Amino acid sequence: MASPRTITIVALSFALGLFFVFMGTIKLTPRLSKDAYSEMKRAYKSYAKALPGLKKIGISSVLLRKIIGSLEVGCGMVLTLVPGRPKDVANFLLLLVMLAVLFFHQLVGDPLKRYAHALVFGILLTCRLLIARQSDDRPEREDSREEQHMNDQEKNKVKQS
Repeated sequence: MASPRTITIVALSFALGLFFVFMGTIKLTPRLSKDAYSEMKRAYKSYAKALPGLKKIGISSVLLRKIIGSLEVGCGMVLTLVPGRPKDVANFLLLLVMLAVLFFHQLVGDPLKRYAHALVFGILLTCRLLIARQSDDRPEREDSREEQHMNDQEKNKVKQS
């Protein structure tokens, strides 16, 4: 039977992956929702206006939206379908994207209700990453404790002889 930690990681990976595939697709195409797509276009135009440095390096609002949407779709697919370490990399990239999105919302002065989803999903990504990393660290600690205990026993034997 799978451990509760494993079940949590799998459930979070699957749910977060589907969410980011959905949100990234909305940024890339109007097929799912024309209204949401139009809203994304408007929002990314305001982000690009607030960051004139992007224009100087050749990143338009359309390119910014497509980069972030593509990252969300790609990383969301990895979180949903790919096993192992690539999930942690995708998780980290999505966390960076969420931080950038939070920065953009703050930069243009959006109210909390406009970026609350980014805050919540950023927290969920952080939790998933911490749980995944914790499960990897624990066996190493137990091994090092066992080695230290054996070394202590050997030292005691040497002192007794």
